[in-house]
Amino acid sequence: MDVEKLRAILAALQGTEVTRLDWTNGQERLTLRMGHPPAPVTALHAVPAGQPAPAALPTPPQVTPVAPAASSAAAAAAPAARDDTFTVNSPFVGTFYRSASPDNPPFVEVGQVVKKGQVLCIVEAMKLMNEIEAEQPGRLVDSLIQNGSPVEYGEPLFRFEPV
Repeated sequence: MDVEKLRAILAALQGTEVTRLDWTNGQERLTLRMGHPPAPVTALHAVPAGQPAPAALPTPPQVTPVAPAASSAAAAAAPAARDDTFTVNSPFVGTFYRSASPDNPPFVEVGQVVKKGQVLCIVEAMKLMNEIEAEQPGRLVDSLIQNGSPVEYGEPLFRFEPV
């Protein structure tokens, strides 16, 4: 899909109540979700999958501190969560992959300590394989998304504890 066609689609959706559009034409696939707040644009390392498609640069992964449980009853019902853990969130809508290919091992495993800048996963968006890197060091506590699953903008991918 060329940039002009994409701009025309976006212009047609402006001012409407449409919140999601799924469009397929042959091998081209497009999913648009409207209503997310704009975020600053920075570059991530991207590995093209086949022909590169023109796209806006993705935002960096969001790191969200995880607050402790609100009440003691809720804390008793849920597994104990450390109040100093943080999550790495998807910077855009796409498909989550734990490794570069099905034959390769995952980039990170639970319990592994990662360094700032280390690749954690790949999120495929608009036929581009985007490596998601650690914004800060930490020990992986939980991988929150199954390999090959779709992810939303801002959806938590991993939970880490600081090291």
